[in-house]
Amino acid sequence: MSFVVKNKKIYIISGERSGDLHVSNLIQAMKATDPSIQFRGMGGSYSKEAGLDLAVDYSEVALMGFIEVVLGFRKVIKYLDLVKKDLLNYKPDILVLVDYGGFNMKIAQFAKANQIPVHYYIPPKVWAWNQKRALKLKAFTDKVYSILPFEPVFFKKYDMEVKYVGNPLLDEIKKFKAHDFFFQKNELSYAPIIALLPGSRTQEVLAMLNKMIALVPKFPNAQFVIAGVDGLNPNLYKPAKEAGIKLVFNQTYDLLSHATAAVVSSGTATLETALFRVPQIVVYRTSPISYHIAKRLIRIPYISLVNLIADQTVVKELIQNDFSIENLEKELLLILGNPIYKGQMLQGYDLIRERLGDQEASKTVASSILQELESGK
Repeated sequence: MSFVVKNKKIYIISGERSGDLHVSNLIQAMKATDPSIQFRGMGGSYSKEAGLDLAVDYSEVALMGFIEVVLGFRKVIKYLDLVKKDLLNYKPDILVLVDYGGFNMKIAQFAKANQIPVHYYIPPKVWAWNQKRALKLKAFTDKVYSILPFEPVFFKKYDMEVKYVGNPLLDEIKKFKAHDFFFQKNELSYAPIIALLPGSRTQEVLAMLNKMIALVPKFPNAQFVIAGVDGLNPNLYKPAKEAGIKLVFNQTYDLLSHATAAVVSSGTATLETALFRVPQIVVYRTSPISYHIAKRLIRIPYISLVNLIADQTVVKELIQNDFSIENLEKELLLILGNPIYKGQMLQGYDLIRERLGDQEASKTVASSILQELESGK
């Protein structure tokens, strides 16, 4: 990139851990070209460390599930108003929205009405339910950047030019260097590791962790290790500590690089696990009301990114009532004891890796945004 856009201001909004990580890489990519750009917005520790002046920490707003959003409606409205006022006061040259569809679509509409250019990186998954929301996305945005290879084809149905920029997880994994003393540092034995990834949000950990812990006694010859998130309340992991299960914080990639198998809460982590070629079981559970609403609305055959990108069943999904100790044990036995089953899963991972391509997402998006700034759009 060779753009010179001196002293421009960019407002960026993300609402969860994965988006926050992608924002940090995006900021670094833009700063590498022009250190004078100023960044402000809503995010977390990753984006703050990269140089985002935090108007709001996303942890104050984060909600999960339909019923949880309804119950937290007043809180969401409060922070929407706060961000809108801050956006007008800051007067950015461009607004960059990252994932977090429910919140960011409202901000996109507001920004468009106030003549602020809107770039959406990782757009809402409108293909999953109520697909006509794509028309709103088209109306409220100037540029849309996709990280899922099947999305541009979907958006073409709505006469939208959406650019696939590669997947930012590939950039992140490429930067990763394994810790030489991971086992010693975390006081682990050399028994096979089964990684437990219960999620990055409070509601996820509450819904997933206990079932994962109950699986542990079924496999006495393995060691179970939980990928903890240090931004969450430490008391969430208390049941695991009481059961004598090891926790590691901010070492998920190290954990996956040594794991024999994994149980993973549906989300970005399922794709990360696949890219590390770790056989996995995808799990998900939410409140009964949220689940029944989602079941009526969602029109896609899979919940995990792994199966969605492959467009076939690569990994087993245990959702809601199927997420049981019996089903977990059965599936884990297959992964650990059936080499043909494991091999088929790894072949599916190879297909996914091929479909993701080799573009560097953060640099590609940064280049497009800087080009827009330089042209004065």
